[in-house]
Amino acid sequence: MRQTVAVSLPADLTARLDLVAEEEGTSRSEVVRDALRRYLALRQFQKVREAIIPYAEAAGVLTDEDVFRSMS
Repeated sequence: MRQTVAVSLPADLTARLDLVAEEEGTSRSEVVRDALRRYLALRQFQKVREAIIPYAEAAGVLTDEDVFRSMS
């Protein structure tokens, strides 16, 4: 079920939104939905990352290289 949500944007952001929608051949709504999906996924990733950092540090996994090395 879809719901309509009204969002107020400053003129410059609206202009940029319109430009992206035109470039992608899609609607403002689809651009905003995609941006929100990405934002929510990133936010969830950051929460999970924050939760596991203490465990990673305790295991000696401190850098991206450590992560890649442990996955190889």
